[in-house]
Amino acid sequence: MPKTKLNNYLHLHLLVFIWGFTAILGALINIDAIPLVWYRMLFAVILVFIYFLFKKKNLKISKKAFVKFFISGILIALHWIAFFSAIKVSNVSIALVAMSTGALFTSLIEPLFFKRRLIFLELIFGLIVISGLYIIFNVESEHTLGIIYALIASFLSALFTVLNGLFIKQYNAETISFYQLFFGVAFITIYIYFTTGFTIEDFSLTTSDIIYLLILSSFCTAYAFIASVKIMKYLTPYTVMLTINLEPVYGIILAVIIFGEKEKMSPQFYIGALVILITVIVNGILKNKKKSVT
Repeated sequence: MPKTKLNNYLHLHLLVFIWGFTAILGALINIDAIPLVWYRMLFAVILVFIYFLFKKKNLKISKKAFVKFFISGILIALHWIAFFSAIKVSNVSIALVAMSTGALFTSLIEPLFFKRRLIFLELIFGLIVISGLYIIFNVESEHTLGIIYALIASFLSALFTVLNGLFIKQYNAETISFYQLFFGVAFITIYIYFTTGFTIEDFSLTTSDIIYLLILSSFCTAYAFIASVKIMKYLTPYTVMLTINLEPVYGIILAVIIFGEKEKMSPQFYIGALVILITVIVNGILKNKKKSVT
């Protein structure tokens, strides 16, 4: 593996660990998912804007780019809302395991955007993953809503990862990140304004909430978001999504350490989780071997 690619792959693993910690922060912050994502994106877009001012970078984009970033920004906002909703209604372990289906969603979406054939083996792996989810649904039925939210988040994550794989060929990572975060928070602001409104009850923060949100929006969002988009220059969307599947491993270990009994699940849950993770990893290994041969 070339040094540049290896460095970016190792960097990606650091980002995956950070994303695993993101789930922990989501559980620690007391407000609901929509206000949480609004604060996260607002703080992050301010930080990225300050970065632009400091570096004296140009924020001009074309109308075509405007539309692209507007749509993908909404997708990212909806992804984070679904993800944190999964954590709020169930727990970190459930949300992260269901999110690990992302690589298989990507394998189905990628052919549409990169104009390649759908591989039959990927459909087989998809069925195996569904069997793993079936095991989890059966033994953790009280977490059904959380699993559904997380699967929606996983699909949206796969979709905008593939889109960013296309965008990075034309635009720099900082510009993509700024506009996607900006349009995401704008979308949520409009939604809140026309529905519940900005109430003190929903948006009041404790001191610990503010600290966690600052960590979430700076280290886990502004930095991780820009870095992950930059990595797309050197790694394929599928490789990125495959590596992200280690997020449950990092996140569940952290969750058990921090939250204890609340995060301990039934043995069948871990069997289902193992089926999903092994399937996705094997899929990635086979694809990598195929690329090496060709």
